[in-house]
Amino acid sequence: MSAEAADREAATSSRPCTPPQTSWFEFLLEEALLEQHLQKPSPDPPPVQLIVQFLEQASKPSVNEQNQVQPPPDNKRNRILKLLALKVAAHLKWDLDILEKSLSVPVLNMLLNELLCISKVPSGTKHVDVDLASLPPTTAMAILLYNRWAIRTIVQSSFPVKQVKPGPPQLNVMNQMQQEKELTDSILKVLKEQAADSILVLEGALQLSKDLYVHTIRTLDLLAMEPGMVNGETESSTAGLKISAEEIQCQVCYDLGAIYFQQGSTNAAVHEKAKEMFFKTKELIAKNGSSSLHFTIDEERLAGYCQACGVLTLSSDDTSQQATPYSQIHRCMKSGNYQDIVNIFLEDNLTLSLPVQFRQSVLRELFQKSQQGNDALDEVCFKVCVCNTVCDVLQGRTVDVQFCQLFLKPSKEKIDFLLEVCSKSLNLENASEALKRKMAAFLKNLCLGLEDLQLVFMISSHELFMKLLKDDERKLLIDQMRKRSPRINLCTKPVASFYDIPASASVNIGQLEHQLILSVDPWRIRQILIELHGMTSERQFWTISNKWEVPNVYGNVILGIKDSLTRDLVYILMAKGLHCCAIKDFVHAKQLFAACLELVTEFSPKLRQVMLNEMLLLDIYTHEAGPGASGERPPSDLISRVRGYLEMRVPDIPLRQVIAEECVAFLLNWCENEYLTMQVPLPLVQTNPYVKLGQLLAATCKELPGPKESRRTAKDLWEVVVQICSVSNQHKRGNDGRVSLIKHRESTLGIMYRSELLSFIKKLREPLVLTTILSLFVKLHNVREDIVNDIAAEHISIWPSSIPNLQSVDFEAVAVTVKELVSYALTINANNHFWLIIQADIYFATNQYSAALHYYLQAGAVCSDFFNKVVPPDVYTDQCVRASDTGQGSSSVFTALSKLCLPCAKAAVVQESQLGQCSVT
Repeated sequence: MSAEAADREAATSSRPCTPPQTSWFEFLLEEALLEQHLQKPSPDPPPVQLIVQFLEQASKPSVNEQNQVQPPPDNKRNRILKLLALKVAAHLKWDLDILEKSLSVPVLNMLLNELLCISKVPSGTKHVDVDLASLPPTTAMAILLYNRWAIRTIVQSSFPVKQVKPGPPQLNVMNQMQQEKELTDSILKVLKEQAADSILVLEGALQLSKDLYVHTIRTLDLLAMEPGMVNGETESSTAGLKISAEEIQCQVCYDLGAIYFQQGSTNAAVHEKAKEMFFKTKELIAKNGSSSLHFTIDEERLAGYCQACGVLTLSSDDTSQQATPYSQIHRCMKSGNYQDIVNIFLEDNLTLSLPVQFRQSVLRELFQKSQQGNDALDEVCFKVCVCNTVCDVLQGRTVDVQFCQLFLKPSKEKIDFLLEVCSKSLNLENASEALKRKMAAFLKNLCLGLEDLQLVFMISSHELFMKLLKDDERKLLIDQMRKRSPRINLCTKPVASFYDIPASASVNIGQLEHQLILSVDPWRIRQILIELHGMTSERQFWTISNKWEVPNVYGNVILGIKDSLTRDLVYILMAKGLHCCAIKDFVHAKQLFAACLELVTEFSPKLRQVMLNEMLLLDIYTHEAGPGASGERPPSDLISRVRGYLEMRVPDIPLRQVIAEECVAFLLNWCENEYLTMQVPLPLVQTNPYVKLGQLLAATCKELPGPKESRRTAKDLWEVVVQICSVSNQHKRGNDGRVSLIKHRESTLGIMYRSELLSFIKKLREPLVLTTILSLFVKLHNVREDIVNDIAAEHISIWPSSIPNLQSVDFEAVAVTVKELVSYALTINANNHFWLIIQADIYFATNQYSAALHYYLQAGAVCSDFFNKVVPPDVYTDQCVRASDTGQGSSSVFTALSKLCLPCAKAAVVQESQLGQCSVT
């Protein structure tokens, strides 16, 4: 190995890499590894993933000698795997919130059944027939955990879930998803059949007055050491994590309240029981404090349940509940007294007691009723929307799109009501300066967005406006309004009437369109579009510039947006962002993409994922053009996002191939070979050609130089590239009856086209990866039968020496590719002597001897410090000497240099580079 190759290998091996993920079987081999792993700040894989892996391995069916599928054997390996899963759950303190969020119903069902088994719950006995008070504490706790989970799962399954649209048909994935769905449905069916028994078990638990214990890692180890003890009567029965009786009651009350509330949809009387349970939970939390609970309760959700129960069970003598805004709004919605809803919202703008989500839900419900034909609700919708908007302004949130749409055609009545709401929502005597500035900024922006000067005067002459804005601010605003007024008011002109002629609407639209084309400020773009849509509703403003290009896979989704203003805004923001990305203006691109992401998040999960993907690509470009160019490794978060994109399996999301291409190139450039070789999912390799190519490249580079036995991946990479460079032959019969052979280049025989492969390689910068792929193409070039002069390259011996069907390879395309690749490689590093030798050999093979000699000399100069050191023998080989003899008038120079006996070698190199030939005597 040459000195430079050794240096490069040392530098590559010393470069830090993301640590590999710990495999599940390692925990079988080392008993103490699990606890060490779980104590890490951010263990990889995380605990819940370990549970899935352990139980998945423990439940794998076996195949006997007759090739028949048998249930999983009850052997020591599987028992240890199940115990490891229980230990991980014990580390999580059996928190059902965490377990339910991350584990599927079948996996959690299996885990809790294992807990029942190891806790010595009597088999074949219904839980409802067991006296919890007489059982050991850990056994009773296991029964409670199982039945709490059963109730919670039934409640969760009753919530509506948006159906996921199927993606491209993949038989294995579809079968796996279908099997899991069928298994989940069958478990839910059993749980629902046993729901009455589970409720009785939990109701019985409310009578318990003793503390219980839940298994920890230590107690599980004790049980594993004492498998012969009957009915759980071991030290582990009272050596676990202590759960007080009041904490148990708190959890059970909350879960019972949830199932009662769910059953109340068919039996209104059950709501009273739900109310009792929820309010008892609230009392217990207030008494003991939420921080003392081993299991968390979502207090916001509990408050929502209490409010709902208070509304649903409202009685005439329940004055405390009747006074709440929730109950009043519920009663007004049922009775149709919508004006009172406006008054309640207006009063709440001062107290801010209603959550923003509740306000939005009421507005959505009013909009739905309005769209069903109740035109009288249009005014109510506007008034509620104004109340919500002023509330948002005071709390520092952005103005909602609905308000902008409803305010496209302002009127005197709308301005009057808006000013009334602003005045009643802000107590000027007690309001802070921050609130006053927020309200002032809102009114100023409102004035700037209005075209009618009479409406502007209504706002600017209002008492609130006068108090909020200082004199100089009001004068500045008036000057701004005059500048953007459609009238040109030049009082110094002699004929004032002529200069006061208003500009036509088409002129105003044209000026705004010109501003829209030039602007890269998301907020200004939005304001311009609102103004344009207020002038005309017939134009599609995303078409006004032919420079705004959005990929077809995105365009079809964006143009499907029904609202024309939103459609124009999303399309233009994305098009401008992509353009800024193309011209490397990454700062403005990030602003435009962030604004577009915020907009689409409100209504389209599909477009939200599209924007997240584009922002990932932008972050890759930004790093590679900035810190990455100076050798700084990307942050681990960016590497994780790249992996997440490649592993993403969200169906029906439009994807650009360039993102996958850049992600794989990014991982190769930063030597994430361990991930590409060992951890990338197999379905991803089978479906994504760039991932497959990246995996083969990473595996080949990882094994270099390696023994002959390690060249299997090199052979796989060779076969893939040969297939890409192959041509498809077709026979065509001409008019004279003769059959001629037609070669079709860029055939679809390989995993990608040659042009796509070349484009991908030109995204690579890592020296070893470039050397490997360059070496492969040089070897493929040399395999040609009619080759006269071979081209030399590093690591060329790892590739196969022959091809079964030489006629299938397009060697002309291979020769062109070699030239393009070596030219690109030299732009990355012009001082790599191996690449310089390849360039020299190419010139020599094409009879360009002077150019070849120039690169031979340059390679020798680079690796010998301008011939102050000995030129390595693997640089000036016998072929180089033969090449020098072939170049007329150059042999004396080259021979002298190769023997290192010419004192003025530097001068010879300079002369060669200047004259294109060398003639030293």
